[in-house]
Amino acid sequence: MREDIINKAKDSILEIDEDMAAEALAEGKAEGITALELLQEGFSEGMNEMGERYARGEAFIPELVFAADVMKIATDAVEEELAIAAGKAEKAGVIVLGTVDGDVHDIGKNLCVSMLKAKGFEVYDLGKEVPAKEFIEKAKEVNADIIASSALLTTTMPVQQDIEDLLAAEGLKGKVKTMVGGAPVTQEWADKIGATAYSSDAMNCCDVALSLVKG
Repeated sequence: MREDIINKAKDSILEIDEDMAAEALAEGKAEGITALELLQEGFSEGMNEMGERYARGEAFIPELVFAADVMKIATDAVEEELAIAAGKAEKAGVIVLGTVDGDVHDIGKNLCVSMLKAKGFEVYDLGKEVPAKEFIEKAKEVNADIIASSALLTTTMPVQQDIEDLLAAEGLKGKVKTMVGGAPVTQEWADKIGATAYSSDAMNCCDVALSLVKG
């Protein structure tokens, strides 16, 4: 039964079927499967496969856009779950987060926001297409412990370098720690630009952030 529900979640993305996605979430809840588990094991797998289809020329931009709309049903359900958990968490730290300038992708970023809040972080979500300077200004304003930036395109990754350069120019390098993530981002890139840490995906962003504020 569990496998069938997870497969339904995955298929809802591939078939771009919002009703099927809602059914998967409802059936999962009835069987004790959390929305987060369905996101990790089903919906995300569907998005990954849709991305591979696009890379092979078997899917096109409109299909990716509509698949992302279906995916939002899942992320909204996860955020609702995590909001309940957030009320029970002790404050962990202050984090400024956003998708960098030139990049409009925010599904993973939005999930990170919800998960960080659930772990007790005070999160300032700057949204998408955020210039490097805005990250710095907000971090100074709220006395942030961490600046986290997401880049989903290789062409926008240099903005993460700009953040590091501006922190150094402001004398904040090391005082405000930095996390970088996004599909093309790697540990090697984080090391190259001097970021404090790299997060591979939304699922491990909390562990990385917690390690930074505790370290």
